[in-house]
Amino acid sequence: MWKQKAGALLRVWGLWPAGVPRRRLLSCDAASQVANSSPRCWNCGSAGGPGQGDRFFCPQCRALQPPDSTRDYFSLMDCNRSFRVDTTKLQHRYQQLQRLVHPDFFSQRSQTEKEFSEKHSTLVNDAYKTLLAPLSRGLYLLKLHGVQISEGTDYEMDRQFLMEIMEINEKLAEAQSEAAMKEIESIVRAKQKEFTDNVSRAFEQGTFFVS
Repeated sequence: MWKQKAGALLRVWGLWPAGVPRRRLLSCDAASQVANSSPRCWNCGSAGGPGQGDRFFCPQCRALQPPDSTRDYFSLMDCNRSFRVDTTKLQHRYQQLQRLVHPDFFSQRSQTEKEFSEKHSTLVNDAYKTLLAPLSRGLYLLKLHGVQISEGTDYEMDRQFLMEIMEINEKLAEAQSEAAMKEIESIVRAKQKEFTDNVSRAFEQGTFFVS
């Protein structure tokens, strides 16, 4: 079962086990057909519409193109598909994209581009918020791998973990000084880092997908 799931993950990540035949290269005719079927600009009809690299605008007429529905949040935000995300880089990418597609910059453009701008901006906001928080990022990664878990679902929580939460709550209730509060904050941060590291290793090793 694990080998089947591992093979599926390798296909998702663009890898392939040694000894397994790869797809043949496209012939000239087939490559031509793919090129002819690539998205085209809605405004001028030239090639280079959505899905062409990181282009948001037509290279010919500079019209804003519709969002690429096949692009996931990690690709949009220029991040590796991993639980570990450089949040500083993520924030810079968010600001960069909003400077490109925010509706405020399209008030004098066509109605079509205004609508595309709204969609782009909403998509960028959703992607940023999802990848910024560890919980939503992890749930999104699972979703990309076909595992659907609703945020806020407890499932079978570890008993020791619940005990630790209760102990921290008790310490909060009994804290009488700023020093005590800082000590509790330090404990919480250490636990958060521990859990984040554990989850990251689980994604990297594929143990989340073991039945």
